[in-house]
Amino acid sequence: MSIDFKEYPYLSKISLPKDLKKLSLGELDLLKDELRNFIIEIVSKNPGHLGGGLGVVELTIALHYIYNTPYDKVIWDVGHQSYPHKTLTGRKEKLDTLRQLNGVSGFPSIFESEYDAFGTGHSSTSISAALGMSAAAKLEGEKRNVIAVIGDGALTGGMAFEALNNMGQLKTNTLVILNDNKMSIDVNVGGLKDYLLDISTSKTYNSAKDNVWRVLGKLPKLGADPQKIAQKIDNALKYVVLKYSNLFEAFGIRYFGPIDGHDLPRLVHVLEQLKGIDGPKLLHIRTVKGKGFKPAEENQTSFHAAGNFDKTTGKNLIKSDTPQPPKYQDVFGETITELAQENDKIVAVTPAMMAGSSLNIMQKKFPNRVFDVGIAEQHAVTFSAGLAASGYLPYCTIYSTFLQRGYDQLIHDVATQNLNVVFCIDRGGLVGEDGVTHQGVFDFAYLRPIPNMTIAAPMNEEEFRNMLFSAQLNPTGPVAIRYPRGRGVIIDWRTPLNEIKTGTARLVSEGKDIAVLSIGHPGNFVADAVKKLNELGFTAQHYDMRFLKPIDEKVLHKIFKIFDHIITVEDGALIGGLGTVVKEFKSENDYTSKIISLGIPDKFIEHGKPQELYQLCGFDTESIFEKMKAVILRRVKV
Repeated sequence: MSIDFKEYPYLSKISLPKDLKKLSLGELDLLKDELRNFIIEIVSKNPGHLGGGLGVVELTIALHYIYNTPYDKVIWDVGHQSYPHKTLTGRKEKLDTLRQLNGVSGFPSIFESEYDAFGTGHSSTSISAALGMSAAAKLEGEKRNVIAVIGDGALTGGMAFEALNNMGQLKTNTLVILNDNKMSIDVNVGGLKDYLLDISTSKTYNSAKDNVWRVLGKLPKLGADPQKIAQKIDNALKYVVLKYSNLFEAFGIRYFGPIDGHDLPRLVHVLEQLKGIDGPKLLHIRTVKGKGFKPAEENQTSFHAAGNFDKTTGKNLIKSDTPQPPKYQDVFGETITELAQENDKIVAVTPAMMAGSSLNIMQKKFPNRVFDVGIAEQHAVTFSAGLAASGYLPYCTIYSTFLQRGYDQLIHDVATQNLNVVFCIDRGGLVGEDGVTHQGVFDFAYLRPIPNMTIAAPMNEEEFRNMLFSAQLNPTGPVAIRYPRGRGVIIDWRTPLNEIKTGTARLVSEGKDIAVLSIGHPGNFVADAVKKLNELGFTAQHYDMRFLKPIDEKVLHKIFKIFDHIITVEDGALIGGLGTVVKEFKSENDYTSKIISLGIPDKFIEHGKPQELYQLCGFDTESIFEKMKAVILRRVKV
């Protein structure tokens, strides 16, 4: 993809934020339109997160125009909205490599640019990081401004509130910008409110107010009480005039706003004033997700993470007349609804991933039995534990990388009490273009040491349905069913449901030259590799282990007694996963077979297409085939 910057006369002149400062406000207004169109062009041809970035174009320009980045620090919570920021900070010529292997990351990364002050990807971390940076600046005697940009959705995360509470105590020079695109926090609007905003951000007003407080505090007979009285009067005035009592000010954080986040001159003016006000403060802006692209404004969910689309009409350009296997998430959504129809004790819980997990299918049919608890993974796990303790069977649907955030609750609230919670772990394995913060590669390793935990991973849609079905037949404690992002392999997947006995493996193919043990979706790569091996006149005995815990020891004994070379294949971390289980079994039983483990090495895997990452990690079909062939040829000395 090549970019013709002739279509972007103002943007073409911006290499770094310092170039913004050469433009007038009128020119910045023209730049914002170019920047918005540029982001639309990039994402239309190279799928990524569109809506969030379009909503903060004006804010991004204003921040880099007013503040001295990278000395001043801007942290973007989650990071979906960082494309305009990346464009203005030296990466516009490379933005056509967005989310591609060795290309520009879809999230802020400290390894990519000094303008990315802090790496993000998960929600609700920005305020904590900003507060830490502000505290460090204070220790160093630096007058650095630190800004955290957080959305109203991310603000529902408990970590954000922990940081706000600490922010009010530390009194460091930190600015939180609340990007409110869903009207989650409602405050009255009007001309008087705008007038008071101007006053409250005025240097003269703040200087005079501080001086008055200091003078009152020095009066010997009155001490500091007049300051407290003045503060109460100030708060009372705000309540009377603005009709709100503000949560942020209860934390000890000065609140400003809300203002129109698409009014660029207004943003510039307010940020300029706020730069001169010390201490913890929050600016509340109102924006529209997908601003400037009508299809994205009208369908914000679809254009949150858009596929290839026509940049004029928004029409999806990726279509296939050939029948496709379903996405695993859709298999989950339909199957859990089917199970809930027969079992009225089944309920479902998700932390803000209703559509992404396809749980909205069940919600339509059983709205009272589906709970979206917001961006609150810890709460989601313990909420599920409460349901289980009350006799219900919760299926807690959560992305692998996000379950990391609820690990203590998983152990403390679920496993120690051996509660019947089924964790449906979506996006297990390498997810691809979202990169290092979203790869679901640690779940096998962090779940396996937990007592009472059963861990399963389906090779295909039929196995997945049967695992979901089996989990509710005779529940005896927590169960984790881990499945990948993307499509399965079976077109006609709506097969009758059958029970799978816990801890049993499944023979996929008979063979005599080598044994291969797989778990989860990569078993399909093994099956294809075995077919290629057969063409050479060799055979492999392939087992889909299905359960990491309890492992099928009967099958392992059989394999070790027959084969002198065993290959394990998984899409999880090699440390602690299937390969580790098999090696431990070998050691404990004094077997001598050689074991070769394929999976995720001990490093963070960056962004790229899933197939590229499988190859990079060495467990794609071709890599498995070459490994089997090499082992067999060495053994038979061909």
